[in-house]
Amino acid sequence: MRSIRSIFFSDVHLGCRYTHADALLQFLRGHEPEHLYLVGDILDGWRLKRGWYWTDTYTYLLRHIVGLMKRGTRVYYTPGNHDEFLRYYLHDLGSIQIADELVHVTADGRRLLVMHGDQFDTAVRHAPWLAHLGDTGYNLLLGLNVVFNGVRRRLGMDYWSLSAAVKRRVKQATNFISNFETLITQHAADRDCTGVVCGHIHTPRISRRGGIDYYNTGDWVESCTALVEYYDGTLELLHRPWHGPTERRSRWFPGEGRQRGELANVREVLESGGHNPATVAGGPGSNRELTPIPQG
Repeated sequence: MRSIRSIFFSDVHLGCRYTHADALLQFLRGHEPEHLYLVGDILDGWRLKRGWYWTDTYTYLLRHIVGLMKRGTRVYYTPGNHDEFLRYYLHDLGSIQIADELVHVTADGRRLLVMHGDQFDTAVRHAPWLAHLGDTGYNLLLGLNVVFNGVRRRLGMDYWSLSAAVKRRVKQATNFISNFETLITQHAADRDCTGVVCGHIHTPRISRRGGIDYYNTGDWVESCTALVEYYDGTLELLHRPWHGPTERRSRWFPGEGRQRGELANVREVLESGGHNPATVAGGPGSNRELTPIPQG
């Protein structure tokens, strides 16, 4: 397997009974990236506030991320609406850099805006009660998903996402996703970036809008996908089936899996002054490096 320079993942929702944190943990155990981006909604404060739910797997996952930090991986966190309480801790939480927006410089020199994306969800921003109502409905769909696919397994049938099918068939949901992609790519262009990495809508995808590359990392409740960057600047969505042993290229997006730049040598970027590929977008001290993590 090709060595991975950077990993981006979002929407794990620790605290939700239906998260596949175990699949994410197995995925991360197979890689030692230089840069690890937690692109929001890693913790589900909404669910935890309604009723505490925590498993040993969640603890093992967080410990593994700390272990990566101790071995030299730089970790960045851009909070989402479900873990927005972390926005009180901008810009740093120990050795983790926290910001609403970060800029990642790829191995081939491209600037990618990294943010969760809830800022472009009108329900979250202007009608929180509606967002919470939608979250409750989504949780009910996930519960039905478990029962529905339990029956399918007994019949020897493959997994089929009920909630994803509802999103695809409801016109308003389709329009919302399209509008979300348009708004966030326009924002990336305003930030002088050539692409944007986000989460929030639980719809993994690589596409291009208005000349701006759009990367959605997906989630670890249903799609179990992460965005990875290789050492030549190539970006790819990987799918880790929660019921399977290894990850593979996402099978849902033929022809959308890769974006390649012109330079192939990460050393050229590092020697040109881009020692820290992540900076706070538009903020003060944007060229400040993270404190290296002591080995041990």
